[in-house]
Amino acid sequence: MILILLGPPGAGKGTQAQRLVSAHRLVQLSTGDMVRAAIASGSEVGCQIKTYYDAGKLVPDALIIAMFGERLAQPDCVRGAILDGFPRTVAQAAALDAMLAERGLTLDHVIEMTVDDEALIERIAGRFTCAACGTGYHDRFKPTKVSGICDTCGGMQFNRRADDKAETVRARLEVYNGQTAPLLPYFRAKGKLRSVDGMASIDTVGRAINAILEGHAG
Repeated sequence: MILILLGPPGAGKGTQAQRLVSAHRLVQLSTGDMVRAAIASGSEVGCQIKTYYDAGKLVPDALIIAMFGERLAQPDCVRGAILDGFPRTVAQAAALDAMLAERGLTLDHVIEMTVDDEALIERIAGRFTCAACGTGYHDRFKPTKVSGICDTCGGMQFNRRADDKAETVRARLEVYNGQTAPLLPYFRAKGKLRSVDGMASIDTVGRAINAILEGHAG
């Protein structure tokens, strides 16, 4: 089984991917991780990719597709894989389809985790953690019981990730939506695209995804 999870940063795509890895014994294939591994391996494709990286140039789609092809042929992918961070364009999606067809494989599912942008911004921008013990909190959904004091360790110093700022999250969402919008009609026309409510609870989203994979979704 080969599937793609589409979802903006903060939608919970990584969490759901890990659940699928565990439940279905799939392999999560992250483009960034694969590029680093390909370069480190010294393979022909890896060496070609390295020349582009060293020159500060974008790696051509053909090389990325070849890298995915090599990776899917490895034994740990025998039960299937989740593609993470690829494809990002219609041209890449078409090239992926062609590569899979050449190998006698098929893309089984494309699952979009839909979100309400403003609600997602609130979800992400409100996050903070205790600097001492790492316990996570949220301004609205999980505040400390006593303002300014960690429930777990009593610490009084808290951290917020720089990229969790509302304006940063909004910019990342705009980039994601701009990249993803053309992919949706492409996969919909092929009958591959299904959507789940990414704003629901982790368990609810997980059940919805599993229903799609098992062919029970309405």
